Amino acid sequence: MLKECRSHGFFRDEFCPSCGGKAKFLLSDSELDSLGRTMAGVLRHFPERYGLDMDDNGFVDLRDFITAIQIRNKKFRFLKPHHVLGVIETDAKGRYEFREGKIRATYAHSFDVNLDLPQDNIPDILYYPTTEEECPILLEIGLKPSDRKMVHLSHSYEDAMEAGRVRTDDPIILEVDTEKAQKKDVVIMKAGKTVYITKETPPECLSKAKKR
Repeated sequence: MLKECRSHGFFRDEFCPSCGGKAKFLLSDSELDSLGRTMAGVLRHFPERYGLDMDDNGFVDLRDFITAIQIRNKKFRFLKPHHVLGVIETDAKGRYEFREGKIRATYAHSFDVNLDLPQDNIPDILYYPTTEEECPILLEIGLKPSDRKMVHLSHSYEDAMEAGRVRTDDPIILEVDTEKAQKKDVVIMKAGKTVYITKETPPECLSKAKKR
C-alpha cells in the first residue's frame, strides 16, 4: 500500500520506515498496481489513447494525466497529484520522473523520444539478461533493441537476473564493458535507479558472466 508520513514523505508499508509511526493512507495494493500499470502504458506506449500531448522529451502535464485517468476509470475519480507523486517517489527502479508540473517514464518506450538522460558516472560493467538459446547469437552480433527503442542494461548481476526471469527461469547474464563501448562512441545513459539504456552494444564489448 502507499502511505504518506507528515514528517518523512511517501512510503509503501504499514508504518513509516523512518519513525515507525502511522501515516495517511493513499492507495491500496490493488490501486497501486492498477495505477502503476496505467502509468506505464500511457507514458511508455499510448499517450494518444488518453488524449494526452507528449513533448519531445516524453513529458505530459500531470494534471492533464490525472484528468484523463479520471475520465477513463471511474474508480480513480478521487485521484490527486499527491497520489501520482507518491507512486513516482516510491518506485524502487526509478521508472518515472516528475519535473516542473510534468511526468514521464524514464525508459522502456515503444516510440522514439529524446530522453536526454545523464551520461556521466556510468559503471565500468553493466549486465544484460538473455536465454541460453539467444546467448551465442548476441555474443556474435551484439545487443540491439527488439520490442523497445533502446537496449536496457542492469546495474548489477542480481538486477539482471530479476529482469531476465520475466522471460526464462534460468537467465544467462552477459557483462557489458562500458568503458570499451564508450570508446567506440556508444552512448549509455542512466534511466532509473538500476537501469541504463543504449541504442546498441557491439559484440566485442560483451562477455558471458560467471554464475553467482
